[in-house]
Amino acid sequence: MVTLIQRQINDLSNAVGLDPAILKLSAFGWSVYDGKQPQDTLSTYNTARAIHEHPNLLPFIGYVFFYASLLTGPAFDYMDYDRFIHATLFDDVPEDKRPGKTRKRKIPRSGRQAFKKLLQGLFWAVLLFQVPKVVSTEFVFSKPFVNEHNFLYRIFYMWLLGFSYRLKYYAIWLMAEGACILCGIGYNGYDVETKQFKWDRVQNVDPVAFELGQNVHACLEAWNQNTNKWLKHYVYLRVAKKGKKPGFKSTVFTFATSAFWHGTRPGYYLTFVVGAFLQTVGKYYRRNIRPRFLESDGVTPKPTKRLYDFVSWVTTQLAFGFVAQPFVILDFKKSLKCWQTVYYWLLFVIAASFFIYRGPPRKFFTIKKPGAKAASVGLKAKSDSVDSNLTKEENDLVSTAVESSLEKNYHMPTLGVPSIDYFEKVDRNEIDEDLHALKLAWDSFKSRKFLADDDFDGLKDAYSNFIKEIEEIFDRKREEFTKQKDKAEKID
Repeated sequence: MVTLIQRQINDLSNAVGLDPAILKLSAFGWSVYDGKQPQDTLSTYNTARAIHEHPNLLPFIGYVFFYASLLTGPAFDYMDYDRFIHATLFDDVPEDKRPGKTRKRKIPRSGRQAFKKLLQGLFWAVLLFQVPKVVSTEFVFSKPFVNEHNFLYRIFYMWLLGFSYRLKYYAIWLMAEGACILCGIGYNGYDVETKQFKWDRVQNVDPVAFELGQNVHACLEAWNQNTNKWLKHYVYLRVAKKGKKPGFKSTVFTFATSAFWHGTRPGYYLTFVVGAFLQTVGKYYRRNIRPRFLESDGVTPKPTKRLYDFVSWVTTQLAFGFVAQPFVILDFKKSLKCWQTVYYWLLFVIAASFFIYRGPPRKFFTIKKPGAKAASVGLKAKSDSVDSNLTKEENDLVSTAVESSLEKNYHMPTLGVPSIDYFEKVDRNEIDEDLHALKLAWDSFKSRKFLADDDFDGLKDAYSNFIKEIEEIFDRKREEFTKQKDKAEKID
């Protein structure tokens, strides 16, 4: 038992050792960088966390070595810590919910919530010392594992083995989260409807969501959540070219960064690289198979959707059982030997999926999501954000201004910005007319939203949506002009 405990502690130390400090320091650096950038170039997430004035040494050290999450995390951004130590994090707590009779305390009571996290952590800790009695990595390399058990048994055995690997993280992360909740930094707002406090600001894992996840994306969202946020906002989105949607390159780069983060052993790279491919394959299935189990509106599930959900859950969990083995084994040859016992089944599935959805057969297997447009409209209707659709009159005004600019001098401007030669040749009155048309469209768009001039947040959201509409019209018109130009050149 002592040996087992020592091994679990060593494994946990190797996996999460310097993670919290590195996450904090690197995120802090990016936040300082973002604080020096034009605010309109930042995302909402980065804007809220940008550091415009470097803090003093004492709060900086307090942030890096924050006692409740020093060893195992969870990590969080500096601005969250700054709001915590200045108690502005709790400004939205109703007066009648503040503890204390004569002197009201700003931080609401959190003992019960913290105790729940402690009990959950202890539950997974008990399983941590029971499940290894049933499964072990050593048995995978024994002759009876292959000779006495069939293929299905072996892949399900690897799933249970992968589950046993996760138990130590569930235990320690939930306990650490409880410590953060107890001191108050886990506070994440007050829900007016339920009249309950939310304590998930630094939530790092959701065991139930992971174990019941029906796709790779859902499982990864539930696992090591604060590290995933860091990877998303400081690696995944920043690797993509400005103005472009992150794609496969961003996914592979993010998984490779995560692998290098853990160390240089080959097993880490096998797990994370295969995981990157697996996530992409999951997108293919979701786009081209899931719609077949939905009604024409793209939202309402058919009766067969339950079967799809069950199969998705089983295959996703089995896939994680396969992928997780090298992460623990670490050695390259032994990892391949482990995969060999199940005939490398997942690698063949990934290769076949890429061939089907990226190769010559893709035209027979890829489908357009039925009712995708209707679903999008439904989501917009449910959203509280400003509707970004232009009326016909507003669309005509914008189209007229865009067409006018393109007709005057069309040379495929970079990022939609004309060259300086254009401004030397164009007449000032023509520019004024185009800008006037855009202004009329904006005034109409703004008035339909019933926005007051002092409603800064509403105006900002409306203007952002208005600009997106202009960009879409510009791209569409530019494509039309390009085709016309190419056709004219061929005729010439």
